[in-house]
Amino acid sequence: MLSFTTSPTGTWEANRVKEVPAKKSLQLNVSKQSAHPVLGFGGCFNELGARGLFALSEEKKNEALQAIFGDDGCRFSFCRVPIGASDYSIEWYSHNDTFGDYEMKHFSIAHDYRFLIPYIREALSIRPDLKLFASPWSPPIWLKEKCRYNGSRLRQESRVFEALAEYFLRFVTAYRQEGIEINQVHVQNEPRSSQNFPSCIWTGIEMRNFIRDYLGPRFEAARETCEIWAGTIEKGILLGWAPEDFKNQTYHEWAHVILSDPHARKYIHGIGYQWCGKGALQQTRANWPEVPIIQTENECGDGKNTWDYAFYTFDLMWHYFANFASAYVYWNMLLPPGGESTWGWPQNTLITIDEKRDVIIYNPEYWIMKHVSHFVEPGATVYSLTGDGAALSLLFKNSNGQWVFILSNPLYERVEISLALDNDLKGLCFPPRSISTLVI
Repeated sequence: MLSFTTSPTGTWEANRVKEVPAKKSLQLNVSKQSAHPVLGFGGCFNELGARGLFALSEEKKNEALQAIFGDDGCRFSFCRVPIGASDYSIEWYSHNDTFGDYEMKHFSIAHDYRFLIPYIREALSIRPDLKLFASPWSPPIWLKEKCRYNGSRLRQESRVFEALAEYFLRFVTAYRQEGIEINQVHVQNEPRSSQNFPSCIWTGIEMRNFIRDYLGPRFEAARETCEIWAGTIEKGILLGWAPEDFKNQTYHEWAHVILSDPHARKYIHGIGYQWCGKGALQQTRANWPEVPIIQTENECGDGKNTWDYAFYTFDLMWHYFANFASAYVYWNMLLPPGGESTWGWPQNTLITIDEKRDVIIYNPEYWIMKHVSHFVEPGATVYSLTGDGAALSLLFKNSNGQWVFILSNPLYERVEISLALDNDLKGLCFPPRSISTLVI
């Protein structure tokens, strides 16, 4: 049995988990009835992170990349790419800012050659089997009711939706020509949020109709193999009723209205949730058990990178996997000190890159992610646990038969549990304020 523990007093310390006499009254048991597969773990590529990365010395740049993608690091296998400007881009842009070009003749990914494409290529050079999914924060502004990147919504015209479907297809094709395969596209980042950064408002009905009548048929006609996902949905009040201020934010207005249409459903490979979308996981799984679910963006924090927030991130990960998500994607992998976006929102990051001092700093959430993603292989199986400590624990089984058990102890006192695995009852003691991984 291998064990590693990280806490505010020490990171990645071997064999901190101590064996103690097993206690049957404090027993964790494996429930194999709810097992489901793992697609992967990752983060999002963005321009501000890339700009800082390429300003480092070659030695520090390689250290940061290896820490995220390398075999001794997080070993990220499933990451996100923005289509056009995200909230961590350097400026507003889309891949076609030529007004009225509905045929997308002037589509171009030239903007991405500066930072995003080199950043992704660096990652692929370390992990060639890296899987990618992509989504826009805003479509080209001339397709919207108000000609702006932040907020507004698409004009409800056939030529607008046809142009947007072509926009998606050209993006996937253009990236493929650069040797970068996009495995999934998600229709819109946070479609119910009008932000001061790139954003666009949709309804569930509009997303369904776009997939059913435009995007799906366009990909089908082009024999495009990139998958279409309904995402990334950030609203999801648990039950179907909502007060007036929260209309169009429930499970029924999104996942159910999209997936219940058989003509749309045939094009949809899965559904992606983030932020408050986590409230719709249970109903989505109950109604559509065959539809894969992924978590598409970690809640980003406030730029302070505290241990308290790191434990919250583990709780989020637990919630998603306990409710049948197959992937967990962090947000900012790399950011400069302070973590402030172009539009003024300071956020957390796995690694802070201080280009002026040529220093990289590993933040608490880096260790939270590494304790899971370093050991859990794509294709592993997630198992549910019951008993004392089940809400603090994750359990995976890799295809080689290896069990990976992760326990978060956010308390200021040690925790003792007994884990029943393969008919073996093992007593274990976990240090205070720690996250620990056991490989069995």
